[in-house]
Amino acid sequence: MKLTSYEQDMLAGKHGKGAAKALGYQVQLGEAFNASCMVEIERVHAPLTHLGGDNWFVSDLLKDGARLNVIATTNPIYDAEYFDKIDDPEPEENKKLVADVKARFLEIGLNPSYNCTPQLEANVPRFNEIVAFSESSAVPYVNGILGARSNRESAKSALAAAITGRVPLHGLLLDENRKGNVHIKVEAKLKDAFDYRLLGFVCGKKMGNGIPVFEGLPDKPKPEELLNLCTDLNVSAAVAMLHIVGFTPEAPDLASAFGGKKPDRTITVSQQDLDRLRQDMSDFHKGKFDFVMLGCAHYSLEQIKLVAHLLHGKHIANGIELWILSSPQTRSSAEQMGYLTTIEAAGGHIVGGSCSDMPVWDRRLSGKRGLTDSLKAKFYNSVKDIDFKVMPLEQCITAAIAGEC
Repeated sequence: MKLTSYEQDMLAGKHGKGAAKALGYQVQLGEAFNASCMVEIERVHAPLTHLGGDNWFVSDLLKDGARLNVIATTNPIYDAEYFDKIDDPEPEENKKLVADVKARFLEIGLNPSYNCTPQLEANVPRFNEIVAFSESSAVPYVNGILGARSNRESAKSALAAAITGRVPLHGLLLDENRKGNVHIKVEAKLKDAFDYRLLGFVCGKKMGNGIPVFEGLPDKPKPEELLNLCTDLNVSAAVAMLHIVGFTPEAPDLASAFGGKKPDRTITVSQQDLDRLRQDMSDFHKGKFDFVMLGCAHYSLEQIKLVAHLLHGKHIANGIELWILSSPQTRSSAEQMGYLTTIEAAGGHIVGGSCSDMPVWDRRLSGKRGLTDSLKAKFYNSVKDIDFKVMPLEQCITAAIAGEC
């Protein structure tokens, strides 16, 4: 792989031992993918949420003097302080580990966004900008919806990119690899954001991996709808790029989306497909449940506003917990606009910077039944003793008020 004189100096340690170590990781990655060279980047998203492993990795780079050189946000970690405030303290060893990881993040220069949807608010790339993002729902959104360019980075390769300001040139950074190869004809009527979740999961199951080109979607999908599509495509498959004909930057028409070639496959998604999945997502019969969890991926301010509207003047049934997961920044905005007060008055919680896959939920929810509007949350917890039924946001809130579904 060809390196510039600046990159050669970095690899030789002239910009510090930490930077040399980080670039060394990337050179090995680039050689594995037959990259011809490195390219400069300006922003990164690194989901360093494996706690013990991440603490070791970041600490190892810090001791060699590594510091970040580009904008870099990070995924949720979890808000141990919040559970202390509601008289449900985390074990001391957990709190110490979280505090240590947060301290290392700040020391190396990561933006403490603790957000799994940085592309919507905290770290938004430009069209054609090359970035290094690592998060299953963020990468297809960055590539397909915004028209920026990112490979599916690991947490570690993304952090290395933030230190060096470089990524190997390969994969979805190249024009020829960004063309669609699976034609998705959508015949179902998408009425709300939940239908986009169902569509994503159904398409992933039908197509497997690839770059889908969607035809038949509504003209002006909302950001939350597009986020749901990108999120649940990556529950049932691994999709880092998509196109929506007539909407996304690189797909003004079918010919452009496919680069003038014929698709490898054509898949039709019917209303029956979505209805069948909606039914299949029920893991237990109607009746009592213990909690509702919303916000996987993190809820936007608009979604929190809707929850507040549905709860205004009402109260969640005794024995039911309502957890809404969002970024710390969005939670702060919700507080300023009065939505947090409404939700808390009804008996609910907004947790800023947590994720449905965090250990805190294992402790709180193990052995319980819950409702969610997220297929991803259900998938995350399918290997744990937490039983989820998936239904639209509005039905989740209605059930929480009634105390049964």
